[in-house]
Amino acid sequence: MKRVCVFCGSSEGGRPAYAEVARRLGAELAARRLGLVYGGCAVGLMGVLADAVLGHGGEVIGVIPEPLVARELAHASLTELRIVGSMHERKATMASLADGFIALPGGLGTLDETFEVLTWAQLRIHTKPVGVLNVDGYWDGLRRLLGHAVEERFVRPEHAALLLFADSPADLLDRLSQRSLDGRSDASHG
Repeated sequence: MKRVCVFCGSSEGGRPAYAEVARRLGAELAARRLGLVYGGCAVGLMGVLADAVLGHGGEVIGVIPEPLVARELAHASLTELRIVGSMHERKATMASLADGFIALPGGLGTLDETFEVLTWAQLRIHTKPVGVLNVDGYWDGLRRLLGHAVEERFVRPEHAALLLFADSPADLLDRLSQRSLDGRSDASHG
C-alpha cells in the first residue's frame, strides 16, 4: 500500500477521543510512509487528520467538489488539493488514488462513502481492503447491523467480513496491509 483513503467527519464530534485518534492515525500514516487521501476539508476530524499527517512530514491529497470549497473550508496547506465537479467525482477520484480505505467516526457523508466502497468490494469493482477505526465503540452499531443483515440473509457472511474492525490505528493499518499483501482481496472472500 502507498496511500490510504480516510473518510471522517467535518465535525470533531462529541468526544475528545475522536480527534485524538485522528491525530494518532495521522502520525501512524506518516511513520509508515503511507500517503493520505481524504475529502480536502480544513475543519473537523478531516482537518485534524490532515494536519497530523502534514505535521509528521507525510503526503496529503485532498479531493473536494468545487461547490464545497468555500462551505467546507478547503485546506490550503495540503501536498495537493484536487477540486472536482461533483460528489460522485470526488468519491471516484479518492478511490482511484488509494490502495485501501479507513472510516473514522463521522456523519452521513462518512457512512455514504464507507458503504459505497464496501459495496464496490462486494461487487468486485475493486479489491482494496476496507476498515473502520472503532473509537470508543462508535462503530459497534454498524457491526450489529451487519450481523443482523447476515442473520436475515440480506448480506452474505463473506461480504460482511469484507469490513475490518479495529480499535487502534496501528492494528487497523496492520490488518489492511496484511489483507493487501496476502492477496486476500476484498472480492476473494466470496
